[in-house]
Amino acid sequence: MPQTKKELQAQGKKNRAAGVRFEAKVREDLERMGWTVDKWTNTVDYERLKVVPAKRKYNPFKKVMVIGTGFPDFVAFRKNEKGYEVIGVEVKRKGYLDQSEKSMCEWLLLSKTFARILVARAQLVGRKIEVVYEDFTKKYAKKSNKA
Repeated sequence: MPQTKKELQAQGKKNRAAGVRFEAKVREDLERMGWTVDKWTNTVDYERLKVVPAKRKYNPFKKVMVIGTGFPDFVAFRKNEKGYEVIGVEVKRKGYLDQSEKSMCEWLLLSKTFARILVARAQLVGRKIEVVYEDFTKKYAKKSNKA
């Protein structure tokens, strides 16, 4: 079904707003579980193989520069017996990462930037949206060749 440009723009606005609301819900949920949460404003630079500040994006609707465009969305930490546990949290309503996001997660884990990375996704329970956390290494573990 062909859509007009106006219809696509309206849908894009709705999708962005829903994503922002879900991100806020994830942050609130993590804080309720005892994590200290902040927006992660860095990303992986493959050419230099290091973590660098993410580029800021211009939001034409609000006429401002958007800061939080890094990967993953959040960095969270809490004190445990050995010191502090630092994790990354990527928020995806459907729960799927694309290939570049998967490779960034693998690099961030290999470089020990984060102890683990969680993918937060939405799950509908009745009429309420619940947050479900999946560990990246368990969800995207390399399938070994089994005979």
